[in-house]
Amino acid sequence: MNATHETISPVSAGTPAPEFSLPAIDGSGTIALQDFRGRSPLFLALFVGLWCPFCRRSIADMASTEPALKEQGVETLCIVATPPENARLYFKYRPTRLRLAADPELTTHRAYGLPKPEPTAELMTALETTRINPYGTLPEPLPVMQAAEALSKLDGYASNPTDQADLQRQWPQLKGQFLIDRGGVVRWAKIECSEGLSGLGKFPSRDEILTAARALPN
Repeated sequence: MNATHETISPVSAGTPAPEFSLPAIDGSGTIALQDFRGRSPLFLALFVGLWCPFCRRSIADMASTEPALKEQGVETLCIVATPPENARLYFKYRPTRLRLAADPELTTHRAYGLPKPEPTAELMTALETTRINPYGTLPEPLPVMQAAEALSKLDGYASNPTDQADLQRQWPQLKGQFLIDRGGVVRWAKIECSEGLSGLGKFPSRDEILTAARALPN
């Protein structure tokens, strides 16, 4: 997958984590990386907008992983690329205890070097021929777009105009997760599609995340 000329290499282990300060989705002010420095390690998950069924499902999965991370002294923050008011509407009906911040313009994604491939004819053809079933909930792997539509149908999710605007601005932005130590240094990173298009929609498992958290320096 070819990235745009604006994309830098993803932040990797051993690199200082880029600073950020974003509005909290619950309306409690802002959340910044500096809030965690010297206090606790941070598991940082960068998602796109709520139009993405893979992100919606991964956020729900993170809610069950967060308590286990907390037991290891690791805080969790999920950044969702949609305006705060749109996220608040979504989480009003799907409550979560996760700490959530809004970044509709993908400023954090760019700072952390997450790729945004060019939607070339070659990429579009590859999306039509690559079959995925990242959650194992579909009867069989489907082409990427069909898999996304099938998951949204299973979830009973109908997108709204804000979701559609987010989609037009953001697609095909990739996602990523980072473990940052209490000194602000990235110790582990997982970038979507690092193994190719078959990795679309695939997020690290609970065991993978907890294993990486246990390896953090004290």
